[in-house]
Order: sequence, then structure tokens, then C-alpha cells
Amino acid sequence: MRFQLALLSVLAAAIASPIHEHHEHKRDVETVYVTEVITAQAQIPSTSTGASIISSSVAKSFSPKSYSSSSGTTYLAPSSSQSATSIQLRSSSTSTSSSSTLSSSSSSASSTSTGITSGAKGITYSPYTDSGSCKDADTIQSDIAKLSGFDYIRLYDTDCSGVENVLAAKTSSQKLFAGIYYLAKVDSSVEILKNAVASTSGGWDEIFTVSIGNELINSGDATVSEIGAAVTSARAALTSAGYSGTVVSVDTLVAVQNNPTLCDYSDFVAVNSHPFWDGSVYPADSGSWLKQQISNIKSVCGGSKDVLITETGWPTQGDDYGVAVPSTENQNTAIESIISEVGDQVILFTTYNDLWKDAGSYGVEKYWGIFN
Repeated sequence: MRFQLALLSVLAAAIASPIHEHHEHKRDVETVYVTEVITAQAQIPSTSTGASIISSSVAKSFSPKSYSSSSGTTYLAPSSSQSATSIQLRSSSTSTSSSSTLSSSSSSASSTSTGITSGAKGITYSPYTDSGSCKDADTIQSDIAKLSGFDYIRLYDTDCSGVENVLAAKTSSQKLFAGIYYLAKVDSSVEILKNAVASTSGGWDEIFTVSIGNELINSGDATVSEIGAAVTSARAALTSAGYSGTVVSVDTLVAVQNNPTLCDYSDFVAVNSHPFWDGSVYPADSGSWLKQQISNIKSVCGGSKDVLITETGWPTQGDDYGVAVPSTENQNTAIESIISEVGDQVILFTTYNDLWKDAGSYGVEKYWGIFN
């Protein structure tokens, strides 16, 4: 009996915790793992802790694996039919997974692709080689040439001469979604941005926005007040450097929902949100699910600020998470759905597979790349 009570207590605590939609963007940041709970043969006590407009805290038993997740869903059941989009999707001819939407529980789909050419507002890019070293200017120029169909190219930090090289490689109609990852390096990062834009013909007009941090609340690496102070400091430093554009903090949708004060710090609501990590969303329903999440988080943030999904996508390799199966085919389907429903409100994740990362939760962390 004592063992059963202890087990129920542990399960209740795990259920109350929202799922983490985390990506390890910096090479020295530890991966945050999705809570994984073994289903016990006991009645799990109900709890209202962590319940929200976005996700309800109820236990779900996934098949074929016996995992339970605190991630619920309030989205409307959408149709699986998709409208046509003018995109070139990843080739699935090299996929080793089943041709059905739900394939084997451990996908080994090929990571090669032809990529997409347009349809979403932007795409994320990391200037790192497979080993984690910095890419040179010529390599970055070649990479960015493939991304000409996107309005925004998102960087997470100012390291590796990424800002300078991407600004030099992008087209005149594209803008950089610049990032300052480390809160303690705001001033030096602003100086890097200032020097980089000074070498361009467009100056600060080349920058769409500047983000401060990425999922630092979700990972527990910063407090809400620390994020607020960093955004205020960065905004002041950027203004002094001649920048008059928007400044935002970026975190997961769940983190912002649980800490709505974050909405006040940003000029628009910037959140990372991945249908895969819900665990109950099929690839073909990804767009409708995201559309509902955008509506919900806009309401949480007061309804007056625009919402931009700053990361979304689908992995091609790794283990299943509920009905979410990593594969090339499913990535194609998910991205097609996302672009069809909310393409002008999302930045896709990501350009290439990040082989320099750890495997991460369910072994998917490295395999979100869309292009070869």
C-alpha cells in the first residue's frame, strides 16, 4: 500500500507538469527531456494543477508504447484533407519507414531531402558543422542560397560570424531574425549586431527583429524577471546603437501560457510550438492544431499583440511519441499542413539536421532538418 501511494504521488506530480517543447540550440546547453512516466495499474488521482486553455493536464496512454504524458489538447478535430501549396517537399523515396502515417515505433527514415522552397514566413538556421565547429563564409553563402523563398532567416545567437555571413548571403528582400542567446552577453552581442549591419547597404533595415534568449524559462535557465530585465537592457542598447525595430523574448508556448507576463516584455508574441510534442496530433492535422494554439496563446496574452510561431516542424528520425511518428513522409505531410493553414505565421524548424547535438528526448533532437 505504501508503495502504491508513493507511486501515485510521483505520477500525479509528473502529470501536472506541462510537456517541454525544447531544442538544444547552443552547443553547451543541456537537453531538457520530455517527462516519461511508466503506466501503472492503479487509478491516477485527478489534478487541476497545470491545466490551461492550451493544454489540459490529463493522463494519456499511448500505443504501442506505455507512456503517459501531461500534454493534452483542446484543438478542434480537423479534416485530414489538405489544400494545394506551391512547395517542393522532401523526397520520401529513401525512407525506410512504413508508407502509412503511423509507421513502426522506431523510424530510421533517411535524412536526405530536396527541401521546400516557399510557403512559410521563415526558417531557422544554425551556422555549425556536423561536428559543432563554425561554418565558413562560403559554406554559409551556399546554404542561404537555398532559402531565398523565405522572408526571414532566424539565427539563435551572434557567434560564428553568423550574423555577418548571413547578412552578406541573403537576398535584398530577405530580413534577418537576429538572436541574442546569452542574457549575460547582451551588450557584446548588440555590438556584434551593430558592426554587422554597418557593413550592409540597408543597415538596421536588414533586421526583422531581435530575440533575447530561447526557451530559457522552459529549461529553467532563467526566471521571468531575468528575461524581463534582459529584454529591457537589450532594447535600450539596441536603441542607442540606432535600431528602432521590434525586440522579443522567445520561449515555448507552454512556458508563455504559464507565465503570461512574458507577453508584456515582447513587441509581439514569439513562441516555439511543435505538434509532434503533443503526442496526439497526426502529421496531416499539424496545421489545424497550430492554428488553434495561435488563437489560444493570443487570448492568453490579451489579444492585442500579433503571434509568430518561431519554431515548428517535424522530425524525420527517432522514436514515436504517441501517434507522432518521425519519418520523412510524415515531415512532408506535417509541413504541407502547416503551410496550408498558418504559413504566414510560422518559422519552420530547421534548415539542416543538427548532428552536433545530443540525441535528446526520444532520439529526435538531431533530425528536424528539411534540406539536404
